[in-house]
Amino acid sequence: MNRVAARRHPNYRFFIATEMKEYSMLGLRFLPIETEKVRALQRGQPDAYGSIPEIAVSDGDGMPCRHCLANIEAGENYLILAHRPFPRNQPFAETGPVFLHERECGAAKAGPGLPEILTFSPSYILRGYGADDRIHYGSGKVVEQADIAAYAGELFANPAIAYIHVRSATNNCYQLRIERA
Repeated sequence: MNRVAARRHPNYRFFIATEMKEYSMLGLRFLPIETEKVRALQRGQPDAYGSIPEIAVSDGDGMPCRHCLANIEAGENYLILAHRPFPRNQPFAETGPVFLHERECGAAKAGPGLPEILTFSPSYILRGYGADDRIHYGSGKVVEQADIAAYAGELFANPAIAYIHVRSATNNCYQLRIERA
């Protein structure tokens, strides 16, 4: 059950408590784009393609900020930019569009629950990467929202996987990085 549906359920607190317990037991950390990089972009620095981020106004419908990992509310300005979540260019360093608040927002805090950013869609792509920042072949999979933690745990059982990227299952947009806690 997704978080929106769970909120309508009479046992909502049970669902959230269960979800938080499950994620904390797996020892996962959901990481946003680094604050230093975000602040530079919010101040007009060029993105991964050397372009100045575009400014748009959110309609409030699934515009997730990759820094606070929350939705950009209707009427708020946001940035659209190219992001490459890798330390250097190489053949496996995918680049794609992401959204950030135009205003300075706080970085998402590590916590035991699923970040809000991962409650907007029913499924996501999870893909493991090695310490060399290259895709670990065979690790990519479209995963239902409810199975994110379980599949991340499966991937981290392999010591060759250093971290995981979560991407949109429909548009392949980068969402966040998962590391072992």
